[in-house]
Amino acid sequence: MTPTPEQPADPFSPPSPDQARAQRVHASLFRIAERHAATDAQRRRQVHPAVLGPHEAVRLVAFLLSGAALLQDGEPEVDQADITAALSLVPLMRGEMDELEAGLLRMARGRGMTWHEIAFGLGLGTPQAARQRYERLAERVETTE
Repeated sequence: MTPTPEQPADPFSPPSPDQARAQRVHASLFRIAERHAATDAQRRRQVHPAVLGPHEAVRLVAFLLSGAALLQDGEPEVDQADITAALSLVPLMRGEMDELEAGLLRMARGRGMTWHEIAFGLGLGTPQAARQRYERLAERVETTE
């Protein structure tokens, strides 16, 4: 039998946690896109129509620098000031991600998810690790408010 990414060579060995997590990430993106971002209108509902969010700005500069996105005709090259501006937004972006994660964890608990289920979703090894992560996030978010 030839091993596949879904099936290890030895059926008696536990699957690689990193490999399983990578497969869940892909499946997660596909699931959410299919269920909640299937149309242009659905995808745009979380984006402000006139103001670029910090994560969008940082991602755009990174994509342009890496070649993952191409400049349009007449658009200036990314310069050092653009890079500095993007770097300046990283702490704000990180703070927003902390707030999003803490809120999502609170809502997950409010919907009856256990710390074990949450740990699985976050790719953490134990329910205790998930709870400690939430407590650290909640403390950081509370400190910045």
